[in-house]
Amino acid sequence: MLGLLVALLALGLAVFALLDGWYLVRFPCAVLRARLLQPRVRDLLAEQRFAGRVLPSDLDLLLHMNNARYLREADFARVAHLTRCGVLGALRGLGAHTVLAASCARYRRSLRLLEPFEVRTRLLGWDDRAFYLEARFVSLRDGFVCALLRFRQHLLGTSPERVVQQLCQRRVEPPELPADLQYWISYNQASSQLLRVESGLSDVTKDQ
Repeated sequence: MLGLLVALLALGLAVFALLDGWYLVRFPCAVLRARLLQPRVRDLLAEQRFAGRVLPSDLDLLLHMNNARYLREADFARVAHLTRCGVLGALRGLGAHTVLAASCARYRRSLRLLEPFEVRTRLLGWDDRAFYLEARFVSLRDGFVCALLRFRQHLLGTSPERVVQQLCQRRVEPPELPADLQYWISYNQASSQLLRVESGLSDVTKDQ
C-alpha cells in the first residue's frame, strides 16, 4: 500500500513538473478569483491591478526575474482583467473566443528576489478584429515602471465592436490608439504581409 502511494505521489509530481503545474493551477484560480471574489468593473478602459512577488522559481542565472516570467504574469493579469470587465463572459454569450495574436515587451529595470510588484492592465482600444491591451509592471518598493508590455488580443467568431455593444448595450466608438501603438500595429501588418509573400500566400488577406 505504501509503495502504491509513493508511486502515485511520484507520478503526480512528475506530471506537475512536466506540464507546468503552477501555471495550470494559477490560471483558473485567477479567473475564479476575478469572477467570484472581486467586484465587476463597468468601465472597459479602467486600469486594473494584479499583485505579485518575485519567487525563487522566477529567477534567471543573474538572480533577476526571468524575462519570460513577465509574459506569464501578464497572462494571469490579463485574463483577470477580461473576466472582471465582462469581456470573457460576453465572448461566451456570442459563441466566440479570443487568442493572443501578438505581444511586445520593453524591460526598463530588473525585478529582484521577493520584490513585490503590481501588473497594471488596461484596455487601450480596439479595431475591427482585436482588442489592444497594456500591462505595466510597477515595483511596489518605489513605484518605478520596470517593464511595459503590449498585447493584441484577436477575436474569433465575433468582433470587438459586437462585444463592446453587448456589454454597454449601445454602440461605442473606440478610443484613438496611442501613436506608438499604431506604429506597432503597422509593423505587425507589414510583418504578416512579408510572411505571406514568403509562403506564397500573398493573395490571402486574413491577418495571421
